[in-house]
This record gives sequence, C-alpha cells and structure tokens, in this order.
Amino acid sequence: MILGHGKTPAQVVGIARELARSGQNVLITRLDADKAREVCKELPTLRYLELSRTGTIEQAAIAPLGTGPVALVSAGTGDLPVAEECAETLRMLGVAVERVYDVGVAGIHRLLHKRDVFERASVVIVVAGMEGALPSVVGGIVAGPVIAVPTSVGYGVSFGGLTALAAMLSSCASGVVVCNIDNGFGAGFAAARILRARERY
Repeated sequence: MILGHGKTPAQVVGIARELARSGQNVLITRLDADKAREVCKELPTLRYLELSRTGTIEQAAIAPLGTGPVALVSAGTGDLPVAEECAETLRMLGVAVERVYDVGVAGIHRLLHKRDVFERASVVIVVAGMEGALPSVVGGIVAGPVIAVPTSVGYGVSFGGLTALAAMLSSCASGVVVCNIDNGFGAGFAAARILRARERY
C-alpha cells in the first residue's frame, strides 16, 4: 500500500514500480485527481477511481477470502469517498462487499430495511460524520464485530471529525471498535485481518 498524500507524483511512481517489480499488487490511497494524471502517464496500467481517490495495479490474481461479505454502511453521500476507499481496499484484499449507503440516523427506517444484509455479513464497517451516531445504532442490531470510521463531514462543531470520533469511542453498543478519522483503508484492512483469522481457526 502507498499513501499518496504528501508524496510527489515521482515518489509515488518510484514506490509503485518497486512494488510491481516484485510481483505485488499495488494500492495507492489518497491520490488526488491532479496527481493521478501525472502518475498515470508513467504507469499506464494504473486504474484510478476519483471518488475513492485510489489507484491500483493488479498483476497477480486476488484470492477471495471464503467468508461471508463485509457490510459497508455509509451514513450519507458526503461520507462516500471514505466508504469507497474502504471498499477498494477490501476488494484488493479479496473480501466481498455489500454496500448499504445513505442510511444515516436522520432516516433510520432506511437502515432497518437492510436487516437481511447484516444477517449475512461477517463484519460490519460503518462510516459516518456529523454526530457519529450510526455505529451505535448498528452495533445494537448486529451480532458480529462493528468497525466504526468517523469522517470529517459536518458543520463547525463537528471539528473536522473529532465530534464523530469522540461519539464512536463513547458508544454504549458492545463490540464497536473505532478507526481514525477518514481512515477507510485502515477499516478495510482490519476487517480483512478479522476474516483471515476466522479462516485459520
């Protein structure tokens, strides 16, 4: 994995080439569109997704994890860049994803209509900004582990995601663990580790 933020296009290209030379698949996160255009000139096999701000180079077949899918839940459309970063991370790790988007607490009935997805899911990842209440709600209705991802979406007192982070850390729902603000990659990687551990035992 390469974190594109803070790196020049030349640095991203250099690291990606080294990884590719060793036969690895490559995932670049936080790759903005302008930087991606420069990188694609040097790496024509790069697949860039603007919404998730990710770039991938796939050289080896991605072996699917033989467990149930991850339910990826997003509170609102403003949270989609982080949710889609998570989805692309999971895809590159061989994890099936079922998206449940735009089901924030302001319209809780939309979430409750998706109970069948949660019953199939091995792990649930919940991405939310604003007051960060959605993971607590989901944690109260699912049996498996819940990974919460606060986003920096929200007005002034959201403090760039700190309000959502504090709310998620303070959740009264058992079994909810929390990633850093806007860290869709971290949530996806953690979910894959949980699923790999289940396959081993």
